[in-house]
Amino acid sequence: MQTKQTVNEGLKRAYLITITADEISAKIDAEIKKIAPQVKMPGFRPGKVPANLVKKMHGEQLHAQTLNDMIRESTDKVMKDEELRPAMQPAISLGEGYEQGKDAEVTLELEVLPVVETPSTDGLKLEKLVVPVSDEQIDEALQNIAGQNKSYKDAAKTKKAAEGNQLIIDFVGKLDGVEFEGGKAEDAALVIGSGAFIPGFEEQLVGVKTGDEKTITVTFPADYQAEHLAGKEATFDITVKAVKVETDTKVDEDFAKNLGLDSLDKLKEIIKGQLEQQTAGLTRTQMKRSLLDQLAAGHDFEVPATMVEAEFQQIWAQLQQEAAREEDPAEALKQIEDEKDDYKAIAERRVRLGLLLSEIGQANGVEVTGQEMQMLIQQAASQYRPEDRDRFVQYIQQEPMAAAQLRAPLYEDKVVDFLFDKAEVTTREVTIEELQAAIEAEEEAEAEKAKAPAKKKAPAKKAPAKKAAAKTDEVEVEAKPAAKKAPAKKAPAKKAAPKAEAAEKAPAKKAPAKKPAAKKPAAKK
Repeated sequence: MQTKQTVNEGLKRAYLITITADEISAKIDAEIKKIAPQVKMPGFRPGKVPANLVKKMHGEQLHAQTLNDMIRESTDKVMKDEELRPAMQPAISLGEGYEQGKDAEVTLELEVLPVVETPSTDGLKLEKLVVPVSDEQIDEALQNIAGQNKSYKDAAKTKKAAEGNQLIIDFVGKLDGVEFEGGKAEDAALVIGSGAFIPGFEEQLVGVKTGDEKTITVTFPADYQAEHLAGKEATFDITVKAVKVETDTKVDEDFAKNLGLDSLDKLKEIIKGQLEQQTAGLTRTQMKRSLLDQLAAGHDFEVPATMVEAEFQQIWAQLQQEAAREEDPAEALKQIEDEKDDYKAIAERRVRLGLLLSEIGQANGVEVTGQEMQMLIQQAASQYRPEDRDRFVQYIQQEPMAAAQLRAPLYEDKVVDFLFDKAEVTTREVTIEELQAAIEAEEEAEAEKAKAPAKKKAPAKKAPAKKAAAKTDEVEVEAKPAAKKAPAKKAPAKKAAPKAEAAEKAPAKKAPAKKPAAKKPAAKK
């Protein structure tokens, strides 16, 4: 095998690999000797078929398989010998006009990851914007909880049910006079006007009184989960056992105890924690954007065009989907088309930040443990139907890129948390409006910085043979040897700073379909 480098420009590399006809022939002969003892042919004892006959029978198939193996082995050897870290899957092609008996000329083309000097983690300064929880917010949340846990008391037996009243009923559902499975219940609680039952069910019970018996006719929605009921007309024989009216729910110690808590103070403590958690995500987003801005400001290096294009395509696809949902899709599409170059610049910034985070993580020993990875796999598998979960786990175990893509968000979070710990952090209390405004301002500033003219880039160095895997809050960046591609993830996008994930595209193997929504009882939506 002979190798000649034909391109070495920036991050682009290309090689011409020549596999001689003698090498191919020798490999085929070796394969024939290996399989000959297992070949059966009329007139010959097992294992005694002459090699020339084996070659005549299986020559075409052996040649194709052997050549494919040799191409893979030779390209793998070049990647290892040259210590190449491919940014995306390399392009490998066999020269046109190749015929058996001739030398095979193979072209290997790829972009490599740049060598990124480990960014300094010293001198990072971050401001943490915190939204304090007020007593008024806690009281409002308490009232909302009380509203969701309404209590009812029996009304007079002469009371006619109206909207907002609760009925306690027995019912039996029938199709063509025959009771159907799942259409029967006793002591079922129904609040008229709640929309908990199928359309037309609750409305026909307005005016009933305790002790009434009534038969109603309803039609199940065409898209009803139970296929045998979808679009069908059914009757329900109903017995009204009680009509109840809402009572004032008093928020006190008894109310808290009815919710399973020790005291009202404990309930307030839990509510406060939940309210703080709601804004904690926004606070983290604000800090993370500020952190990434500081990292991006001090680093400007060439990034692989193939990775940038893949990231841009993710952004662009999301923007087009959002534009299609606007009132005037044509105008929305025109607007994003006018800003296409801006989004390409944002995609480049995303990739650069991903490589920076990757380098920081590797230099500082940040890693996702085997136990954490198993938890990620199990969490992802739970989104699939029970019968498909084992197949999904096997898919992740067999597809390195799919596993890396699943790992990437957690890896990024751990790198960011590492940097938060290293940074000098000051805290400032703000309102929720101020926090949201700060995030929007950072998004706009990020977009502007991405569009700014780039500084002169340093020439790319030859990369050492190590892998990189990181993901910014907007883009997943994977650096893996050529293999099978990983499934793309869904990612929302905003106009000023769209989010897009997954540098790799669809998987070579199909992942199992996610489980459908669970079916609800027949009498309900």
